[in-house]
Amino acid sequence: MDEARAIVAFSALGQETRLATFRMLVKAGAEGITSGEIGERLGVRQNTMSTNLGILLTAGLVSRQRQGRAVRYYPDMEGYAAIIKFLIRDCCGGQIELCRDLMDDIADTAAAR
Repeated sequence: MDEARAIVAFSALGQETRLATFRMLVKAGAEGITSGEIGERLGVRQNTMSTNLGILLTAGLVSRQRQGRAVRYYPDMEGYAAIIKFLIRDCCGGQIELCRDLMDDIADTAAAR
């Protein structure tokens, strides 16, 4: 991920509803969630929710699939991984071993699910 794309992604996540939406979708995983359900859970009107999902889509953080009249959204795990890689690429002056605790925490969290 280059810096310009990272700025777009971080900008998209820098708003409360979009961050909550992204986190909700990451937790839902491959099952995804319809836009209407996301709006209901967060107490956000449909037109506002559509705008926020559009921003996350443009940022490469979510994908969508039409299911009849509904649209189901999913986390874009490649986009998610790209953000994480961008953040840790220069971690600790290039001494990745200093980030080992962080990596172990991520692995432990993933294994616990």
